[in-house]
Amino acid sequence: MSESVLPLAMAALTLAGILAGYRVGMVLAGSAALFILVSDLPTAFFNLLVSRIYANVLSNWLLVAIPMFILMGLILEISGVAERSLRAAQRALGGSAAGMGVSVLVIGVLLAASSGIVGASVVLLALLALPRLEEAGYDKPTSAGLVAASGTLAILIPPSVMLIVLGDQLQTPVPDMFAGAMGPGLILVVIYALYVAWRARGLPAMPKVERASPWGLLFDLGPLLALVIAVLGSIIAGIATPTEASGLGAFGAVAITVLYGRFSIEMLMDAAKKTVVTTAVVLFVMIGATCFSAVFKGVGGDDLVEAGIMAFGSGPYTVLAVVMAAIFLLGFVLDWLEITLILMPIFAPIVAGLDFGNGLAGHDLLIWFGVLVAVNLQTSFLTPPFGFSLFYLRGAAGDRLTTPQIYQGVAPFIALQVGVLVLLILFPWLITGFTS
Repeated sequence: MSESVLPLAMAALTLAGILAGYRVGMVLAGSAALFILVSDLPTAFFNLLVSRIYANVLSNWLLVAIPMFILMGLILEISGVAERSLRAAQRALGGSAAGMGVSVLVIGVLLAASSGIVGASVVLLALLALPRLEEAGYDKPTSAGLVAASGTLAILIPPSVMLIVLGDQLQTPVPDMFAGAMGPGLILVVIYALYVAWRARGLPAMPKVERASPWGLLFDLGPLLALVIAVLGSIIAGIATPTEASGLGAFGAVAITVLYGRFSIEMLMDAAKKTVVTTAVVLFVMIGATCFSAVFKGVGGDDLVEAGIMAFGSGPYTVLAVVMAAIFLLGFVLDWLEITLILMPIFAPIVAGLDFGNGLAGHDLLIWFGVLVAVNLQTSFLTPPFGFSLFYLRGAAGDRLTTPQIYQGVAPFIALQVGVLVLLILFPWLITGFTS
């Protein structure tokens, strides 16, 4: 039997199971167990899997930050604090057609920095911003693309669950991952804003809206901004670990709901229950991916992948282009979590061994690669047919938007993100310049 048969069969069976709709964690763990039995691996390999699960997942204190950041975001979303901030930003910036579009971006950034939950961001933006964008004269595809792209900023702008998982998989400090993602996040926001301003040319003036007083805006936006600064600042400055800062964020979210009179035990219990469910899904997939990656390497899968990539050329930028293209294409059919947990243990050692001639090595090289992957994976939320932001937007928009209009609207934003990805490859300091 060819040495390539087992890893190819394992990859094909796993992909088929995921696309068929089976639970991802079950597919990954089940595939690992099956190929231990049918390969030459000893049955004692099962004991190794138990040890890896305990070491990589169950005893990993960094992962405690995941449920706490999820809880912070859900508290702000369920209590209505996020909606309050969104309306305040609209009052502050929505005096013109271009200003209305930019306000959606600003709100997307605030939601990203305060929750990190793409689904909540997209749904909230769709419900509150789509009617206002229509009033401003934006065509439906542009409105759809703006809302979807603004909502996906939640997966890139810190504190992001994806960056925590990437940092864990790449064994790089999460504060540096957060700092490295700041530059690309700001670049995307600026480029989106320029595109929106260009699309808003010639649109009629907006009707005058009620303007809030500066003190009113400060009261509506100040606490949320203070929470974001406290959480991110404490992490990036090294004052607190991501785990400690996540606890601060959850406590701060509760304090803000008390300040606005939105706190209730029912709200807190609802957020806690949803946090448990979401966290369980994430950790179950991580356990399955830990098993899958160990067995896939055991049957020679990592060597096969490396040989396949090198077949396109051994130059470092050629290898990086192949890796980025593979991640981008898989984003059409797989979720970011699946791609991160399955592919990063395979791709990271390959990239870490390359010399790009840009002075990056070791820690800085992995930070650069990790943020490139994060920007690439952000695009997967917008790529049809399985981009999750598209599903969230379609469900929240109701009859306001059709699926073709959504696909048409996100296309320019996908192109902009790919352009930013190329820019970050050519100028690594846009990422590493923000790290320690």
